Amino acid sequence: MIKVKNLTKIYKNDSVETIALEDVSFEIKKGEFVAIMGPSGSGKSTLMHILGALDKPTRGVYFLEKVNVGKLSDDELAEIRNKKIGFVFQAYNLLPRTSALKNVMIPMIYGGVAKAKREDTAKKFLTMVGLSDRLEYAPSQLSGGQQQRVAIARSLVMNPSIILADEPTGNIASKQAVEIMKIFQDLNEGGHTILMITHEPHIARFAKRIIKIRDGKINSDTINGHS
Repeated sequence: MIKVKNLTKIYKNDSVETIALEDVSFEIKKGEFVAIMGPSGSGKSTLMHILGALDKPTRGVYFLEKVNVGKLSDDELAEIRNKKIGFVFQAYNLLPRTSALKNVMIPMIYGGVAKAKREDTAKKFLTMVGLSDRLEYAPSQLSGGQQQRVAIARSLVMNPSIILADEPTGNIASKQAVEIMKIFQDLNEGGHTILMITHEPHIARFAKRIIKIRDGKINSDTINGHS
């Protein structure tokens, strides 16, 4: 599903170079649930941006379903972000004056899905995350956990190859965080490949594999607590 080899990202600011990632290599198979853990400044967000086709590495290669992402044009990258990757962000990134239903329909509008199918699909996934009675609610009328459920539903509507979740429980109460992680577990049990960034050990434990990153390098790669 994903293969990265010798991924390096260097940021240049005037004459100062900052190495955010250095020679990172790993593979993620279809159906895995992987957490990438690390403290602030460890390089995990940089890695997520590259895996989400939002940024390009300075060196190294990233293959998504055997496609070399680094060789794609801006238009091709936009298509991959729309059709192959489902994003779930810490800040939800919902349109504030738009209903839950319409927020979930947005990727399908960009993806050229027929209008009748857009509404049916959005309702299906909002029902799946337990929000069938909140379709017409705006984000301001929903709790943080409910807003993240809307974001998860939105990430699923294009049937992506992989779900990238960046600190998905960072802004919500601990009880709701557990509920959100159980949704991710259910999605994974249903065959979805999930890659999640977190700095919280109790959240990472919901994943089946944990990659720890520090100072831009992989520190450990463990499956269910075993190296």
